[in-house]
Amino acid sequence: MPAPALTVQTTYAELLDRCRITAFQDAFPKDGAFVPKIVKEKRYWYFQQKSDAGREQKYVGPETPELLEQISQHKQARDDERERRVLASTLVRSFGMPRPIKEIGNIVAALAKAGVFRLRGILVGTVAYQVYPPMLGVRLPQAILQTGDVDIAQFRNISVAVEERTPPVLDLLKNVDETFRPVAHLHQKNVTSYIAKGGLRVDFLTPNEGADTDVPQSLPAFQTDAEPLRFLDFLIYDPEPAVLLHDAGVYVLVPSPQRFAIHKLIVARRRKQGTAKQDKDVQQSGALLDVLNDKRPFELKTAWEEAYDRGATWQSLLREGLGFISAPIRDRVLRTVGRPRNIIPDLNLEFADPVPHYDFQRDVVTFVGEANKAAVRCAISREALDDNFGASTGLNNEQRLDKFRKNRASIEGVAREKYLNWPVEEPETVLVKTMEVPKLLSKLSNSIE
Repeated sequence: MPAPALTVQTTYAELLDRCRITAFQDAFPKDGAFVPKIVKEKRYWYFQQKSDAGREQKYVGPETPELLEQISQHKQARDDERERRVLASTLVRSFGMPRPIKEIGNIVAALAKAGVFRLRGILVGTVAYQVYPPMLGVRLPQAILQTGDVDIAQFRNISVAVEERTPPVLDLLKNVDETFRPVAHLHQKNVTSYIAKGGLRVDFLTPNEGADTDVPQSLPAFQTDAEPLRFLDFLIYDPEPAVLLHDAGVYVLVPSPQRFAIHKLIVARRRKQGTAKQDKDVQQSGALLDVLNDKRPFELKTAWEEAYDRGATWQSLLREGLGFISAPIRDRVLRTVGRPRNIIPDLNLEFADPVPHYDFQRDVVTFVGEANKAAVRCAISREALDDNFGASTGLNNEQRLDKFRKNRASIEGVAREKYLNWPVEEPETVLVKTMEVPKLLSKLSNSIE
């Protein structure tokens, strides 16, 4: 029996807090001092300590209440590796939360230790997806949690602004697996990817925010180049701290799950139809959207609106991408974001003259339609029949069904109009109520004219 979501999330939150404190302690020894700087009217913090070359400064981050608390507690922090291992093991062994394969965990841990995530590198792709189950307190399908790649993204302006460098990426990776080598790029002078003998791959990415280009961009903070990708800026904006369940936990930054889910809708639409990558994008997006409708509806709506407001191309990709998602999840998303079903391209409600039935418990006539090969449960209330289609009071149920059959075309028309153009009430369902019929009929007559 799965553990209660609150128990999983509470355990994960405790591990996240302990990993955050440990990462901060490891990055900033006790024999130094934190100093603020004002950059473009925003306050940033750096850690200053003596070195053989004089004074050395390390980037800490923009000022936030959480960061100020970390700084105030810095010298009181203690290492609790044993406790962290127990928490991570509980999440994996007792609660069934996913952990990366050992090789990937070792790579992410090495990158974290070198300061990649402290310098605002963001773990993206399926390895990032592996942190969402404990974060959200749910299990996700195992098949879409597997990967052999590690993807790291960073805004180039941040990479320049932090004025700090990790060791070269290739050196870091070779310390984990000496078979790592750079992958030849179309632009021969650039390296954005690294691969090990067993096929394990590490890719570096950065948003393509100007004109479309395939020319890699330099990430000086990591001493590597990165592949520029369209739409990536939306994904990695305002990331969340997280823990990868490897060893005692690895403190990382990942995209917020709502941005991840919406971004996957967009990239799925841009993939070649029917490919394994497109299928995985759709499955990951659908699984997350299903959870977020319940766990983070406000955040999902906000992220959707931000993406939708970016213009016609974004709107088209979002609508088409959402069309790939299963009908129940699609409808719940539409209800959450406040959009009608008619934004989905080519979606229509059709009827093949199914037999109507009278539902005694609900006091409605039910009939079935179909939209994109998915069944849609349709119904019209007894009051709607009596008040709008001449079904006199006092009729028995069979007579009422006969009245439905005589007015079938009009009733199916109003059901279609409500299903496509009105706010979503219930997934895969449309119920026609008496007060709605005049408006629906009026809309139908206007469209026919």
